Amino acid sequence: MLSLMEMLIMETQSQVCRALAQVDRGASFTVDRWERKEGGGGISCVLQDGYIFEKAGVNVSVVFGHLSEEAAQQMRSRGKSLKAKNGKLPFCAMGVSSVIHPKNPHVPTIHFNYRYFEIEEADGTKQWWFGGGTDLTPTYLNEEDAVHFHKTLKEACDQHNPELYPKYKKWCDDYFYIKHRGERRGIGGIFFDDLDSPSKEEVFQFVQSCAKAIVPCYIPIVKKHSRDAFTPEEKLWQQLRRGRYVEFNLVYDRGTKFGLATPGSRIESILMSLPLTARWEYMHTPPENSREAEILEVLRHPKDWVH
Repeated sequence: MLSLMEMLIMETQSQVCRALAQVDRGASFTVDRWERKEGGGGISCVLQDGYIFEKAGVNVSVVFGHLSEEAAQQMRSRGKSLKAKNGKLPFCAMGVSSVIHPKNPHVPTIHFNYRYFEIEEADGTKQWWFGGGTDLTPTYLNEEDAVHFHKTLKEACDQHNPELYPKYKKWCDDYFYIKHRGERRGIGGIFFDDLDSPSKEEVFQFVQSCAKAIVPCYIPIVKKHSRDAFTPEEKLWQQLRRGRYVEFNLVYDRGTKFGLATPGSRIESILMSLPLTARWEYMHTPPENSREAEILEVLRHPKDWVH
């Protein structure tokens, strides 16, 4: 499984980078290989200041070593009974994660992440699980795009079980919730964690289908809007929405917290998800019945885009 998952994350990284570079007129990615002295490493691919993408990062990492007490506590708080040996818990974690921030406010931001975890307990038993998801954060609402995005993800889920999409769509809406603002980070998608049944192979195949859906769920939307005209006011609204994105990632995101709690983790890779630019204005409220108010309504009350 470790080899299969490693191949999947590498393939996903290369497919997504190729699709992004192609749509951004051949813009090139900076490729960084890094090593972690505790064990493992990764490859970060970042495109900055392209024609279409202000910042697009696609990272893979394969790390192993011992869980820090803080990371173990975080997992125990989610109901995992982890029995350490001499206070140590050997683990292996690998995944692909990406956040893509376009320049044009009519092209949405996308985030995806698919990962696999293995922990060896004191008695030698191994706990394993998969986690991940794909979600969309538009600055302005376009119903057609929302339907296309959700429909593509639903089709990937339905290949395995028709119950998965509604369940993981709700999980996504609940997870990407900025509690202190009372709104979601975006229009959702799918999200799941601690997935360890029915079997390792079946969950892997499901994750593989989700990973294959990334390019078709997003690239058509980018192509459709990358030449849309926009005003300085629309750009300003995008900057304010990105501020919310930052708030979620730094205050609530479990992946960011885990990364910051893991000794020897690479901070540049963890904070790659943050946009190049964002704004926080004091007491900013959009006018009633505006397009800005329209997206806020959906972020406060998530919709079902496909049935």
